[in-house]
Amino acid sequence: MRRALTIEPIGYVRAPLATKVEAARQPRASAGVAGTIELDPGKSFEHALLDLDGWEYIWVLFWFDRNDGWRPKVLPPRSRSGRKGVFATRSPHRPNPIGLSAVRLERVEGLTLHVRDLDMLDGTPVLDIKPYVAYTDAIAGARSGWLDDPALVTASAAPPDPVPAFDVQWEPDAADQAAWIEARTSLPIRDRATATLALGPEPHPYRRIRRDGDGLVLAVTSWRARFGVDGRTVRVREISSGYRDAQLTARAVRDEDLGPHREFRDGAWRRER
Repeated sequence: MRRALTIEPIGYVRAPLATKVEAARQPRASAGVAGTIELDPGKSFEHALLDLDGWEYIWVLFWFDRNDGWRPKVLPPRSRSGRKGVFATRSPHRPNPIGLSAVRLERVEGLTLHVRDLDMLDGTPVLDIKPYVAYTDAIAGARSGWLDDPALVTASAAPPDPVPAFDVQWEPDAADQAAWIEARTSLPIRDRATATLALGPEPHPYRRIRRDGDGLVLAVTSWRARFGVDGRTVRVREISSGYRDAQLTARAVRDEDLGPHREFRDGAWRRER
């Protein structure tokens, strides 16, 4: 007879990523992102953490708590051949929304684990922590299913990404615009856009890429990066606000988030570069 399972979080993630749009799709795409995992007090977890600080990487099992429901077939960001069965993907839209990420452990302080390469959202419930054991967890030469490209598969200890990254280049104006946005807001727009476009520039709902006239546009929160593609090179040409002019002009709208967009539209990024 089947019985229901009860799972309680052992702690929560504290990270700079607040929304699903901001989160990387894999830890490898979030290299350097720092955060902490804070375990619950009063449960003897300080004893459970003994000897963990000797490991460079750890597995974190967590709950995709921002998803409602699940889908038997999904369209992964890297799919170029249509939808896939959810069990053949890393999609968060699962019957039991359990996630698994390998993150870099920097140190343990009491009940707090300081980690990097974090692809989880702030407040994500953590279910378990395990050490990453290289000799048994890394399987050299393993096939990569629908991602496989026979020309790229090797038997090396660290197999290459089966989908090679696109080369993302920034035109001077676009680079200046990104620098202004990063200085005026807390959004690392250049790194975020580069990481997304390196996965592939094709229109894709998960990556928030769509066609715009004769070009392409990527949505990064409330900003839009317009770009072109030449072979495997992506050139970001300009950044613009995602708000309509009518929204930015309506001074009756008191929204603190609109401030940088109004300044940007008025050319502040040109004057301050």
